[in-house]
Amino acid sequence: MDATKLKNQIKKFEEHLIVDRGLSRTTVEGYCRSLSIALRRMRKFVPQSEDIRQFILWMHEKKYSYGHIVNTSLAVEHYARFKGMTVKLGRPRKPKRIIQNVLSESEISRLIQGTRNAREKAIICLLVYSGVRNSELCNIQRKDVDLGANQLKILSGKNKKDRVVNISSECTRVLIEYLSAFRRRPEDFLFATLEKENQLSTADLRKIVRVLARRAKIGRRVFPHLLRHSLATNLLNRGASLIMIKEQLGHAFIDSTMIYVTSMPFRARSEYDFFKPAYM
Repeated sequence: MDATKLKNQIKKFEEHLIVDRGLSRTTVEGYCRSLSIALRRMRKFVPQSEDIRQFILWMHEKKYSYGHIVNTSLAVEHYARFKGMTVKLGRPRKPKRIIQNVLSESEISRLIQGTRNAREKAIICLLVYSGVRNSELCNIQRKDVDLGANQLKILSGKNKKDRVVNISSECTRVLIEYLSAFRRRPEDFLFATLEKENQLSTADLRKIVRVLARRAKIGRRVFPHLLRHSLATNLLNRGASLIMIKEQLGHAFIDSTMIYVTSMPFRARSEYDFFKPAYM
């Protein structure tokens, strides 16, 4: 398959999703990645219905994750519509997820202690105290940080929603130290690459977290979204309400927050023992 032609097809599809479908940049990037993989696998720029059916069947046989299959199906449906075809694919049943391998407070502390400069410390502290998504942190500008109120404005987050999230006073002090060493204008991104001052990418952020986890000898895979799960779990362990956690994480529905409760049976046991009636 010609790589240049594939790149041009993906570029036109990207423009279609942004202009004609009105999808967010993050969603578009995900669909384009999934479609690029699918077209290379099918070896056709305009696959027919049977080609698509066989490709999705192959994904099921290879036991791809629920999210991967659904995102690829959506990307292919959008692409088929872009090419003037009608393709409607079924969706697998969504599995009941359990959040696993979250980091304890002591492990988070080791991540912070493993930083070697103000920039690394500010990045990791903002992730672990705010629980913002990977892409949300990359898009934060200096003017979005309210150091006096210990808060951040997250603009055009997931589903293009704006929200305000809290950070701790300890995190604010780290940010002040960072901004003293790395001057940022109000319209500048809060974090940028060191050499060219470009906006920090999600890949850059994953690499920073991976390096810090290696230094801290965590011993398992650590990535930015795991720090988001860890904040929710540690807040819940300390008695925070589901509503507070929902607002902090920017969940659209409380069901998304409830997953942390179902993933922590020991928390339910502890809460029952505390609140059980005194019959005897």
